[in-house]
Amino acid sequence: MADTFCVTITHCRTDGDKATLGFVVANAALGSEKDTMVFLSTDGVYCAVKGEAEKIDEGAPFAPLKELIGKFVKAGGKIFVCTPCLKKRGLSEADLIEGATPAGGAVLVEWLAAGSPCVAY
Repeated sequence: MADTFCVTITHCRTDGDKATLGFVVANAALGSEKDTMVFLSTDGVYCAVKGEAEKIDEGAPFAPLKELIGKFVKAGGKIFVCTPCLKKRGLSEADLIEGATPAGGAVLVEWLAAGSPCVAY
């Protein structure tokens, strides 16, 4: 069984429910002692843009997105943000929250090639 886990998230502004659930699962993976990464692409990059997560709160039983992301980062989760997706939206590393790192698709491929399971939201 792999000691790693990957969650890819492609929604934030377009579907806050999917962004929220992605971080719920990412936190669950960390809680199961899996080295966990979240890869944000397309609209999902907004999850890591300063001021955006505060806008997403799906209500009970889910915690607000900002709280889920903060918990994930504090527990040692890794957040990678698709660099081309940032550029397409006129964003840069300076726009990202602490704990989020711009990265190309090679980071995702390397993580998955090592045998990590992955779920997508």
